[in-house]
Parts: sequence; structure tokens; C-alpha cells
Amino acid sequence: MIRDVELTILGSGTSAGVPLIGCDCAVCTSIDPRNRRLRTSAALRFVDAVGQARVILLDTSPDLREQALRAKLVRCDAVLYTHNHVDHTFGLDEVRRFNALMRAPIPVHADRSTMEHLQRVYRHIFERDRNPNDSFVATLIPVLIEAGTTIDLHGIRVLPIELLHGNLPILGFRIEAIDANGGIAAEQPGPLPLAYCTDVSAIPAGTWSALTGLQTLVLDMLRYRKHPTHLTVDDAVNIAAEVGAEQTLFVHMTHDIDHADLDARLPGGMRLAWDGMNVQKTNEGKVSHPAPHS
Repeated sequence: MIRDVELTILGSGTSAGVPLIGCDCAVCTSIDPRNRRLRTSAALRFVDAVGQARVILLDTSPDLREQALRAKLVRCDAVLYTHNHVDHTFGLDEVRRFNALMRAPIPVHADRSTMEHLQRVYRHIFERDRNPNDSFVATLIPVLIEAGTTIDLHGIRVLPIELLHGNLPILGFRIEAIDANGGIAAEQPGPLPLAYCTDVSAIPAGTWSALTGLQTLVLDMLRYRKHPTHLTVDDAVNIAAEVGAEQTLFVHMTHDIDHADLDARLPGGMRLAWDGMNVQKTNEGKVSHPAPHS
């Protein structure tokens, strides 16, 4: 079975990032490193059953190069896409460096609308033979996925789940370790079972059953005021309480949210994520969140 599982929050910010360009508010000018938020994405890192290190990216934000350097990522074994918006897809070109390091193609998993978006925007990658020059581009394997149909990747089972981002159906992911017989492992390592649910405004009735028994929930929390396509602070806290994961980490935050202020007032088991946060289980069974670097 897989081991040494950790989730790295590569970015915890909204589509504009924090600080915002041209803003001098208290959060945008804060010296707290937790208030500096690149666009939201994450990396699941683990060692597979034969001892090979693996990295699964959850979205590729426009800040992927900086995020990968900070997290010291040296490979990418697959990408899982939640949806087709710019702040979650426009770092795809950066994965070509992982191709060079690994000397292998990278599977990208997306629903049909997101895959069509990727193939249109990154035509130079997916239709390489039409490029005027044979330049250095990513080598990718497109894999269509859909809500409710599981995929197995190097010892983990991923269940895509349907979420609503305003009127747009998107994907979240429930991730669990599988055992030697191909079933869900009785003992889950590190932050697993994990559900990754960014850019959420509502959870469809049929999705709630996939959010039971979680060790870790990563959940959208945009701001205090109402928004048509994202959860507010109150919305996110209420959903997290209903899910009842051992720990909930909130992401996709604007400059309305000051980390130190809100994090101290959240209910037990709930935290604001920060860029570079590593979520792992220690030998004592407690979940560790190493402090951010200034």
C-alpha cells in the first residue's frame, strides 16, 4: 500500500491572488506570509507500493512554476482538473519541465468541457504536428473522466464528484488509498480519505454521500459577503460542520480575509489553509501543519 502521504497546498488564493494588483488594504500590505496567496491548487505526494515517489497535481494554476519551485516538486505523475477556468488551468504549459525530468508523458484527467478547453487553449501541445517549429512542449495523455466513475492512480482511488460553481457543474475529488486486493484500504494513511472541493457555491444532493468519513476536507471559502459562484465564510463553515471531517482546510480566499483574525475564530477542526501548507499524519496519529516561511 502507499505510504508517506502528504497534501501540499500550492496556492490558497482566489483568481486575482493576494495581494491584489494596486491594492493597499491591510491584508494586501500584511507582513504575515499566510496572507500572501497564489492561485488555488494542490499536490498530493506519496510513495507507491514499490517505493516510487509519486505526485498528483490538483489543477495547474497560472502560478505553477513558482509553486513547484517552492514545494521542490521534481515530477508529476498525473493532473486532475476540477474545471476549465483560467486560474485553474493556465499553468499547464509548465508541466513540460516534469516531462523532461521524468522522460515520460503525463496523463491529464478532465471532464469533457474542461478537456475541450485545454485542447483549444493549448493547441500547440495537443496538435504538436501543426506547429511551425518543433519546439519544447509538454507531452500529455488526455483522459476523460466524469462524476461517479472512479479512476485508480498508483495506489490511490479517485472518485470525481459533482459540485456546483454557480450554474456551472464542476468536479471535486474524493481520494483514498487502495489495498493489495484493489479495495479501499481499511487504514488510510496521512490526510486520507481526502475530499478536494474548490470553487463551490453548492453541493448537489447526490454528492453528500461521497463526503462521509473524511479525514481531510479542502473546501472553498471566498469572502464574508455573498457571491454567486463561491461559498461565503458562513456557508463554508456550515457545510464543513455538516460534513464533519476530522479536519477542514479552507482555500480560494480573497483579500477580505485576514488569516490571523479569522483562523483564530473558526470552530475546532477547521483551519484556513496557506500557501505551502503540508498536511501529513505524524507517528502519533496527529495531523501536522508545518509553519509557513516568511
